[in-house]
Amino acid sequence: MRRLVLALLITAAPAQAQLCDGVSVPIGADGRALGHLPYGDASPDVLLNVAPGRSINGCKLRAEALADLERLLSAAAGDPAVQGQLYALSCHRSLQRQQATFCRTRESANGLDRAISAAPPGHSEHATGYALDFTVRPADGCPDAEACMAAKPGFRWLTANAPRFGFELSFPTSNKQNVKWEPWHWRWVGTSAAVPGAARARFLFARARKAFPANPAIDPVLPKVVPPPVTPTFAPPEPEGKKKRKKRERR
Repeated sequence: MRRLVLALLITAAPAQAQLCDGVSVPIGADGRALGHLPYGDASPDVLLNVAPGRSINGCKLRAEALADLERLLSAAAGDPAVQGQLYALSCHRSLQRQQATFCRTRESANGLDRAISAAPPGHSEHATGYALDFTVRPADGCPDAEACMAAKPGFRWLTANAPRFGFELSFPTSNKQNVKWEPWHWRWVGTSAAVPGAARARFLFARARKAFPANPAIDPVLPKVVPPPVTPTFAPPEPEGKKKRKKRERR
């Protein structure tokens, strides 16, 4: 059943990842485009609006992720360590919006350079409804979605506290996926697999979490450790004379 669902997820993505100015790139045998895994697009009827005053320019997430986001933002609002206000900046993105994001500032027509900092449509974590970008106000001269976010107290607060609300950092420094370090981009996987909706989120991100681990991460995907085989040990046989003495004693 899991294989069937995974196959459906992969085939739901377009056979060609549409880039910019009519240029497209073929999907690899593993479903990736320009190094990014396939995620398709969440149905609009499973998305809810982030509460007014919690986001910049509106934002939508799946209900289960939204509940933890609200708790996270409430905790941040009451903590002076943030030294500002945390907001949701960009949550779910449709295929059309992701294409616009991908093509906004590209360095090459084939998208290879741009793929370091943005995913082609159909291959973005934002499409799942479980991922979002954070921002902090006041911005203090730091543009949204830039590495200067990492120098802000708000990011340090997220690093220390976001996992308590089910969020992990998708693209840490020097990540194996070769995506630019994104201190603003976090995905929701639930604080445990038993949380409602967490099993679905963890299934969608299973490949990413195994091949390209988050940091900080929740329930990190660890390699399976096979215990060494147990070699049975046997006591040496007792001398014949000793056995006879034991029999006489029992009599």
